[in-house]
Amino acid sequence: MAMIVFKLMIVLSLCLMVPFARAVDVRYCDKKADYDVKVGGVEISPYPVERGKPATFSISATSGEDISGGKLSIDVSYFGFHVHSETHDLCAETSCPVSTGDFVVAHTQVLPGFTPPGSYTLKMKMYDASKHELTCINFDFSIGFGTSVADS
Repeated sequence: MAMIVFKLMIVLSLCLMVPFARAVDVRYCDKKADYDVKVGGVEISPYPVERGKPATFSISATSGEDISGGKLSIDVSYFGFHVHSETHDLCAETSCPVSTGDFVVAHTQVLPGFTPPGSYTLKMKMYDASKHELTCINFDFSIGFGTSVADS
């Protein structure tokens, strides 16, 4: 009986974690391209993203070569309409230099309380210090209805 209770507690714990972090499907911008950086996945926490609260996007990737520095270019669309662009120093989002092999790019951002809930698409391009495109991915995410302007 104790074993059944233990297994049930594990299942319930995993179910409770689902809203807090979620791996999302990643699509390459050009399916035929052979990008130097391969993206293994994206995890978003919390999920869905809450307006006015920090959200972390963690991108797991692999590089065949060392990367001394570069930029991340991010474009966000809301129901297909471009709504936001920003650029970040790669070394501010991960440890540089990036050694050959696996690494994680993590970015935390607070979305304004007036951000409309719904479905978004994020397009991220990664460039090296010479402005050579290392990878380009798209993924979808949602902003929940739960947090309001009054909460922020």
